[in-house]
Amino acid sequence: MSQYKIIFTGPVGAGKTTAIGSISDIPPIKTDASASDMTKSRKAETTVAMDYGILNLAGGEKIHLYGTPGQERFDFMWDILVTGGIGLILLLDNTRADPFQDMKFFLEAFNKFIVKTSVAIGVTQMDISTKPTIADYHLQLETLGIKPPVFAVDARVKNDVSMLVQSLLFSLDPGLEGNHESLCAEFGALYLSNTRRSLLRGLCYGY
Repeated sequence: MSQYKIIFTGPVGAGKTTAIGSISDIPPIKTDASASDMTKSRKAETTVAMDYGILNLAGGEKIHLYGTPGQERFDFMWDILVTGGIGLILLLDNTRADPFQDMKFFLEAFNKFIVKTSVAIGVTQMDISTKPTIADYHLQLETLGIKPPVFAVDARVKNDVSMLVQSLLFSLDPGLEGNHESLCAEFGALYLSNTRRSLLRGLCYGY
């Protein structure tokens, strides 16, 4: 049985804990504590160590889901949590004062990990704040010289979070871009490397 690890990161309140809870097949493990600084203006409790869940795929594979603390003062946990990971999902809150700065900060903070693996970006709260748009995020990312997948997501919706996980797996195999339907067809997964093949098959058929 193969086991893999994906890390969720982003600023406080972006939806990391909620996203993991929406797709985890076990009750997520949380390490929340009452917010005692400026964080309490956005949420009553905040993650201080990690969130953890498990996504069971068809064929017995498992994806372990780890959520990092959003506050920079807990950044010592970030290096610990990414160890052994296959990719990063960055969640951004579109209602924050400067989501582009948040994006740049986390992309830089996790740069060494991203270079070795890949990243997919989900923008939450777009129903509350429609600006900046997804097109605006793409333009900002172009100035940084990277082209990761970017989606508007609701962290409470299982299909939205599943789409992010799938897009991360696609980005790990650049030749798969634009072939979502064929990849989820019965024999489409044959074009994947052995590791990605089993993971994608589980995501396409395991839900």
